[in-house]
Amino acid sequence: MFNERLKKDEKGFTLIELLVVILIIAILAAIAIPVFLNQRKKGWTAQMESALKNAATAEESYLVGNNRYASTLAELETEGYKYATPITHDAVQSIAGTAWCVQVSHSSFADTAIEPMAMSSDVTTPQKSATCAAAILVP
Repeated sequence: MFNERLKKDEKGFTLIELLVVILIIAILAAIAIPVFLNQRKKGWTAQMESALKNAATAEESYLVGNNRYASTLAELETEGYKYATPITHDAVQSIAGTAWCVQVSHSSFADTAIEPMAMSSDVTTPQKSATCAAAILVP
């Protein structure tokens, strides 16, 4: 009679079952969180690369209409240059109107060790950890 009553009153999980479920959730979270954070950094890097490629197009467009490269961000924006809000332009340079360099950073990288990116008329692909003051410019 006691066993029958015990089986009827049994509702819920044992402590061991609950601990196993919590352990499984913790393991899955430990795997998923670093992967998620890495994807965010890749997205921010892609935003910077996109801004640099758009700036290159605007520079070439500005050259056609003005016979020199743009030396300010405002001049690039007159050519329709658009970029995402977290992008910061550290440098927009024109070297004697015959060469250009644009350097950008991302405000979301402020707390990490990611360096700015730059692109110039001499180096036509975005360069990670590069600046306009570095050797990517050859006037």
